[in-house]
Amino acid sequence: MNRTHEESSRTGIDPHRRDGTFERSNRPKGDTMTDHVRIFDTTLRDGEQSPGFSMNIDEKIRMASQLARLGVDVIEAGFPIASPGDFEAVRRIATEVRGPVIAGLARITEKDIDRAADAVEPAQRRRIHTFSSGSDIHLEHMMRISREENIRRSVKAVVHARSRVEDVEFSAQDTTRADRDYLVDLYTAVAEAGATTLNIPDTVGYTQPHEFEELIAYLVARVKVPGIVFSVHCHNDLGLAVANSLAAVRAGARQVECTINGIGERAGNCSLEEIAMALRVHAKSSGIDTGIVSTEIWNTSRLLTSITGVPVQPNKAIVGANAFAHESGIHQDGVLKARATYEIMTPESVGRSSHKMVLGKHSGKHALADRLSALGFEPTETQLNAIFDKFKVLADKKKEVFDEDLVALVSEETESVEVGDDWQLVSYSVVSGSQAAPEAEVVLRRDGQDPVAARASGDGPVDAVLAAIRELTGRTIDIDTYQLKAITGGTDAQGEVAVSARLGGRTLTGQGRSTDIIEASAKAYLALIRRAAANSMSNLVMRSEP
Repeated sequence: MNRTHEESSRTGIDPHRRDGTFERSNRPKGDTMTDHVRIFDTTLRDGEQSPGFSMNIDEKIRMASQLARLGVDVIEAGFPIASPGDFEAVRRIATEVRGPVIAGLARITEKDIDRAADAVEPAQRRRIHTFSSGSDIHLEHMMRISREENIRRSVKAVVHARSRVEDVEFSAQDTTRADRDYLVDLYTAVAEAGATTLNIPDTVGYTQPHEFEELIAYLVARVKVPGIVFSVHCHNDLGLAVANSLAAVRAGARQVECTINGIGERAGNCSLEEIAMALRVHAKSSGIDTGIVSTEIWNTSRLLTSITGVPVQPNKAIVGANAFAHESGIHQDGVLKARATYEIMTPESVGRSSHKMVLGKHSGKHALADRLSALGFEPTETQLNAIFDKFKVLADKKKEVFDEDLVALVSEETESVEVGDDWQLVSYSVVSGSQAAPEAEVVLRRDGQDPVAARASGDGPVDAVLAAIRELTGRTIDIDTYQLKAITGGTDAQGEVAVSARLGGRTLTGQGRSTDIIEASAKAYLALIRRAAANSMSNLVMRSEP
């Protein structure tokens, strides 16, 4: 992970200081040094356990590697006790991903803590994140223990965690509905027992910025244990997760827990790209910033959407399609004269291109490779050859191939490699009349075997094609949602179809892309079948969170 001298000078952060230590600083105004807020990314734990965002192990490795390039300080890689798959994912991330601290979540039991410790053991720098609860609502109705017993068990857990690793984080769920003085007692006890980070979660997204700022300031002033860093984990139930996190930073918190695109349980978590850019835009005046490599934000967001199949809303801050779009005549006039009139940051600052790079059917493999590299992709020679073949087919169908088309091609190729190259669409045809129901003939190939064909009818051409696929594959999956969007503009734009279904307690997704909507739908359904097969042996994952 390389950061430029220009970036380190701008942020005031030493790009080589990644030793896992923390410093809470309350520097006086006028100090030119930048105070560092650590970014704790929980995309692979809190984010991944939300409906529609589950990932297989290889996808988690890809995501974790990109998070390292993004410059996050801590990756919460998963909840190792939840399932063998979760344990293996955390273990592989700890083995293969270098740079950030690798953390595993654990309840306050020795079994959980030992499982987390075993999972993160290969990491260069490792952390156990253990949690209980802080509010009487949780203690009485969920944990069914007294305040005193909660402190005793939490202290015992932290002591045991410290016997396995040097870096221990402790969270008490539902702190924003808890008694403040009890929180002081609880957090002081676990800090004295060896916790190095104290996380204050707004588990149900209940608080407001002024209230949360007061709570953080109250705890910072009263939990008097040297060297402790205060962290926050805010949920977005009222749309205030980023605002609450910023308020906490102002009160002295120096770690923010967040996710890419703000994904997570219910309404999601604090959005990494939003908190990072809010601090970056105001870093000069506030003296507070993160070590995030902001030019990797766009690539990270797109990777997550390509893996999960869940698109980002167009008006999403920082990474939405319209975040840097200007349609109003007044706005367009201002931006053409000076971009600063209506842009508080540039598209380039978050890794987005300010122009549309266009390739066509006469472009060669070298030009394609150069453009993919500029977009942050480094395919192997085999992958590049496969992507180039698909690129030439697409270029014959449309006049211009845009960056968004290339990202879609890369996603399609990596999906087939990572998920498992099983059933693939060879061809289809649909016969439709004004009176009779549409009838489709579909040809599929499985794992390089001879093609097989089937005919089926349906309520419409897409339904007929999917019916034929069901007959050929022997898999009937009832689709819960069907989403269609254009990847680029124009009448020859590629369409992207995303379908999802609830299977085995998990929401799985599949994506397909083509200039032909029926073909895109068929590809999306086949991707869903492959993902269902890949997840068929997965154990049920336990759900629990700060």
